[in-house]
Amino acid sequence: MMDSEILIAFLIVAGLLFLAILLSILLGKFPVEYESPEKRAGHQGERMARGIIGEILIPGDVLLCNIDISADGKQTELDNVVINKDGVFIIEVKNYSGILIGEEDDREWIKNKTTYTGNLYQKTVKNPIGQVKRQIFILSTFLKEHAIHVWVEGYVFLIEGNSPVKSDYILGTQKDIDKAIHTGANQLTYEQVDMIEEILMK
Repeated sequence: MMDSEILIAFLIVAGLLFLAILLSILLGKFPVEYESPEKRAGHQGERMARGIIGEILIPGDVLLCNIDISADGKQTELDNVVINKDGVFIIEVKNYSGILIGEEDDREWIKNKTTYTGNLYQKTVKNPIGQVKRQIFILSTFLKEHAIHVWVEGYVFLIEGNSPVKSDYILGTQKDIDKAIHTGANQLTYEQVDMIEEILMK
């Protein structure tokens, strides 16, 4: 009899605790972090891109991800930076679904997407080519501030291969990435590669 009373008391306490937690969540005491579909797609794209880039790295290549830097009063986050004997390369990843419309020098591109129910909706997205040009400037300036003078190259990798333009800044396949990061204009020493890695990791 005593054991069943203890069990009932335990179940009541557990039930009350569960209800208290549920009410706290509903009332916003324990906020549940919401990730928008755009952010979720972006994070998935970044993970995919890391795997794609990782497969073509060769000995001596360094891959850094999600690097925050600031220079000349400007701040940016770099999705991927590859450093090797051929140079320093930014690879900005975009996981835009749908059909993109725009020109290389447009400030924004239009994204058309058809939903599962057949509805067409349209929104604007920042032109990633403009974004990566800005990142090139900031990273170049950042390295110069640390007495490192190297040519920085930057590219946009569109996971869906749906760029509206053909551009030297756009990478569409793993082969494109391989060619971009292994045929650069620079000839860096291993010491320089290590130094750049160390500065970016601070």
